[in-house]
Amino acid sequence: MTERPAAKTKGTGAMWRKAGFLRRWTVSAYPLLLVVLLWEAISWLSLTRPLFLPSVPDVVRQFGTMLMSGDIGGPLALSLYRAFAGLAFAVVVGVVLGLVMSRSRWAHWALDPLVSIGLPTPKIAFVPIFILWFGIDSLSKILLVAFTCVLPMVVATYHGAVGVSRSVIWSAEAMGTSETRMLYRVILPACMPYVFSGIRVTTPVALITAFTAEMIGGGGGVGANLMFAQRFFQTPTVFVYILVMLVTGVAFDSILLRLRDRLIPWYDESERN
Repeated sequence: MTERPAAKTKGTGAMWRKAGFLRRWTVSAYPLLLVVLLWEAISWLSLTRPLFLPSVPDVVRQFGTMLMSGDIGGPLALSLYRAFAGLAFAVVVGVVLGLVMSRSRWAHWALDPLVSIGLPTPKIAFVPIFILWFGIDSLSKILLVAFTCVLPMVVATYHGAVGVSRSVIWSAEAMGTSETRMLYRVILPACMPYVFSGIRVTTPVALITAFTAEMIGGGGGVGANLMFAQRFFQTPTVFVYILVMLVTGVAFDSILLRLRDRLIPWYDESERN
């Protein structure tokens, strides 16, 4: 007789959790659903020609066809390889330079003017130069992504490193910690939240740079395929590739947030606001 109320309470709790999840999902997806409804309404009312704005069902059907034929997976894999190969190189170099700048007055004196000049420079303007030097294949895209992302990583790491508590550094120095061990055993773990913030900022930058370089320079990938479809007025294909780019950016941002929660669980972003 005592098990029935407990089972009923458990079922009620599960129902409320499902209702809460549905409510949060509805609130977060509301802007996207509104855009889709407006998009379909414009297409259904024939306010514009399908050449300029295809209907949502046409784009969905084209997505299924392209997914089965491999016209999405292959180009997307190539674009992701270019973006994340360049991003990985930029993260390694940027973290090292940021740490060195935080500990060496000479390094800060030599590199800070270069960072100040290069950070606001529109890196996409260097696409013709990189294509001229490294060709239209993956190497030029990877190096352009690295060139675009390295300076934000330097800035993020540097500000995280100089913000480490002086008492922690003094304690490590008093225990005889060498400068090299100080960098990777004390300062780097302490500034990891800043490093992750830099990675979160540069990940969409890396994707945008890779896609844009492909649009301009060709050489395959999602960006090059999008421009090829645009030249032949294959508008549903163009919209499929645009949606693939959007979903890719959102997906990797969500992955990075989950990785941050697992790798640095002590970090609470709300405490910094």
